[in-house]
Amino acid sequence: MGRGCQIKQWLPIILLVLPAIGAAENRLETSGKAGLELRLFPHSPQFAEQYDTSNLSGFFEPQFFYTWNDDADYVKFIPYLRWDQHDRERSHGDIRQLSWSHIGDDWELHSGINKVFWGVTEFQHLVDTINQTDGVEDIDGEDKLGQPMIHLSLARSWGILDLFALPGFRERTFAGTDGRLRSGLVVDTSQAAYESAAGDTHLDLAARWSRTLGDYDIGLHWFRGTNREPLLLPGTDGGGNPVLTPYYEQINQLGMDLQATLDDWLWKLEMRWRDGQRDSFWALQGGFEYTLYGIADSDTDLGLLLEYGWDERGTRSTSLAQNDLFFCARIALNDAESSELLAGIGYDLDYHSHSLQIEASSRIGSGWKASLDLRLFSGNELNDPLSALRRDDHLQLTLERYF
Repeated sequence: MGRGCQIKQWLPIILLVLPAIGAAENRLETSGKAGLELRLFPHSPQFAEQYDTSNLSGFFEPQFFYTWNDDADYVKFIPYLRWDQHDRERSHGDIRQLSWSHIGDDWELHSGINKVFWGVTEFQHLVDTINQTDGVEDIDGEDKLGQPMIHLSLARSWGILDLFALPGFRERTFAGTDGRLRSGLVVDTSQAAYESAAGDTHLDLAARWSRTLGDYDIGLHWFRGTNREPLLLPGTDGGGNPVLTPYYEQINQLGMDLQATLDDWLWKLEMRWRDGQRDSFWALQGGFEYTLYGIADSDTDLGLLLEYGWDERGTRSTSLAQNDLFFCARIALNDAESSELLAGIGYDLDYHSHSLQIEASSRIGSGWKASLDLRLFSGNELNDPLSALRRDDHLQLTLERYF
């Protein structure tokens, strides 16, 4: 869909925000961050069109916050820009948030483009359904596109009820021909197709109930609308070259997230049932995190994590965690620089492939942050999605400036 059409699609919600901006009389706050990111690849690429050993990119994410009416009303605007040296698909912009919010005594109303996160597990968020994944940012699924929405939240003695109307759909982004960390066939997003005749203007609906019961935090949700995860079907581009084309089906989804805080233990579970055009299936992600506080009488904490991911579809699953174990250790020094280290490994019990990830970060002074990410991949079976990344081991160095 063209960018002009996307603006028209979002126009009704943006118009809801503009009067609130004009009414802002009190306070404007600005903040944000900008950064440079360098990726170094020790191996030559697996696919001929990909760039070779290094890639430089930069990003800019300012934040603007207007508040008035004794902070009962506010507008938040977060644009995002990414420039990438080689992958034109990764050079992109997005409105992560442009929303007006009103806070009542026991209710909240949020209208505009926004981000909503659901989930408790570390390695996969099965229940995080509202926002579309920004697939060109990273392969971990943590980065999300802004979603047009009207969100009403009601706080009652029996829990919190969140109701969503989602007018408009965001297509998933994918790495381009030159990009690394992609499948062998490029995804041609210009050929995206939909089960719904309304296409990307379909009105999706969602609801979530959540409550804290003693040591337990529980959430139950329902979603009906366009699947954020497309089916990738074989096709050809204008030149007759083989590509993958996204197909977005309509789904019904029921899900639950549960976290129990029991002394030094965090027990976590996410599960969902999804009914679509081609499959009806269950999936879950669950495990625990155990924290050792003040190791050797120091300020350092060590967290040990174990999770398991399962999908009823087995090797037909489009998920990377259809039958996978995840192990992780997290070290927090609790120093003035907020220095942290995380090391984890995922092991696929079906394909016997694995991935290793090490993340380290530390603040530098009052406004800078340096990060290091190492990722190693191993997968040899052709049906294993991880096999497409087996030559994409890389070291990523990031320097961020906060303002």
